[in-house]
Amino acid sequence: MIAHPNGNNSIEVSDFLLNCLVRSPSWQLSFSLPLSFLFLLAMGANSILLITIWMEDSLHEPMYYLLSILSLLDIVLCLTVIPKVLAIFWFDLKSIRFYACFLQMYIMNCFLAMESCTFMVMAYDRYVAICHPLRYPSIITDQFVAKAAIFILARNIVSTVPIPILSSRLHYCGRNIIENCICANMSVSRLSCDDVTINRLYQFAGGWTLLGSDLIFIFLSYSLILRAVLRLKAEGAMAKALSTCGSHFILILFFSTILLVFVLTHVVKKKVSPDVPVLLNVLHHVIPAALNPIVYGVRTQEIKQGIQRLLNRGW
Repeated sequence: MIAHPNGNNSIEVSDFLLNCLVRSPSWQLSFSLPLSFLFLLAMGANSILLITIWMEDSLHEPMYYLLSILSLLDIVLCLTVIPKVLAIFWFDLKSIRFYACFLQMYIMNCFLAMESCTFMVMAYDRYVAICHPLRYPSIITDQFVAKAAIFILARNIVSTVPIPILSSRLHYCGRNIIENCICANMSVSRLSCDDVTINRLYQFAGGWTLLGSDLIFIFLSYSLILRAVLRLKAEGAMAKALSTCGSHFILILFFSTILLVFVLTHVVKKKVSPDVPVLLNVLHHVIPAALNPIVYGVRTQEIKQGIQRLLNRGW
C-alpha cells in the first residue's frame, strides 16, 4: 500500500489493462480484419517509399527527404499502436506495463505533432515550388531540410514531454482498467484519484497550439498556391498543379478532420457510443499512414519511375 497525500491509501499500480470495445465486443473480429490490412498497407507502402528514395540517386532531393521523414513518422506511429491493438483483439493480451503505457502515450503525442509539423513544412515546400519556382533551388536546399528536421524534432519532443510526466505522477488508487485500446492521456488520467485539471488543460492548450498553428499555416500556404495556380497561363499547368496540391491538401484535411471528429465525439460522448471515439483514435494512427505514401509518393512520376527501376533490378 502507498499512502496518498490526502490521507487515503492507494495500491501501487504496476500495469494497466486496455479494455477496448467493451460495449461492442462483436466488433473486434470484424474491425481487426480491415485494421490488419491497413497496417500491412501502411508498413509496406512506407517501406517501399523509403527504400526507393534511399536507393535512387535521382531522388536525393529536399522534397523527397521530407517524404522520407513523413514515412518514418508513419512507421513508428503504426508500430507503437497497431500491433498491441491487434494482440488485444486476437489473443486478449490486454495488459501493458505501467511505464510502457506512458512511453506509448509520449510517442503517440510526440509523433502525431511531428507529423502535423512535417505537413506544414511540405506545404511551404509546395508554396515555394509553385509561387516562386525560380527561387526554389536556392530556398529549398539540403540545409533547409536539415534545419526543418531539427525544428520538427526539437519543438515536438520538448512540448509533449509534460503529457506523460503529468499523468505518470498521479496516484492511481488501484484502478488500472483503461477504457481504450491505447494509452491515451485522458483515458489513463481519469483512473487517478487526483485532480487532473492541469492534465486536461495542458493537453487541450498544447494540442490546439501545435496542431492549430500548423493547420493555419497549411491553409495559408495552399490559399496562396491556389491564387497562383489560377493565374497560370500555360496549357495543362493549372490542371497539373491542382492535381498535385489538391490531393495533398485533401489528405492533410483528412488528417485534421478525423482528429476533430474524435475531439467532438468526446465532447458529446453521452450522445454516441463510447466505443466510437476509441475506434476513431485507433484509425487516426493507421489511415493517414496508409494513404500518405500513396498520395505523396506513388502519384509522383519520379517516384513511380524509381519503384519501376528497383523492381526491374530485382527481377
